[in-house]
Amino acid sequence: MTVEIRRLYPGDDALVMRVADDVFDEPVRPDRLASYLAQSGHFMIVALVEGLVVGQCAAVIHRHPDKPTELYIDEVGVSPAFRRQGIARKMLDAMFALGREHGCEEAWVGTEPDNLPARALYEARKPHAEAESFVMYVYRL
Repeated sequence: MTVEIRRLYPGDDALVMRVADDVFDEPVRPDRLASYLAQSGHFMIVALVEGLVVGQCAAVIHRHPDKPTELYIDEVGVSPAFRRQGIARKMLDAMFALGREHGCEEAWVGTEPDNLPARALYEARKPHAEAESFVMYVYRL
């Protein structure tokens, strides 16, 4: 099986209409994807197997007036049928490279304490990572 790791650009919307199960939390809406890809500083990397999206990683650049530019990795998802094959690691590494290309000095990601697969992935990217304790609140607007 050959896995292609690819960055999406505006106009690549149709590529994400053929998606394996459980790659995204919800079905992808073409209008939302087009808007996301059109925004400066929004990045999406996908993993493809024979034209089927089996993984995705989405991130956003945050620029601050008083801190280094950072890359917030918002989502990492791989279809259960394709897990434990290094796909998430390859997408994460590609996203880190993209962040460096755009002047990011740091990248950060969060996950639930009980999401052991995600925590193992993020721990495996050491020695470049530091785990921190934090509380995240999610507000519905």
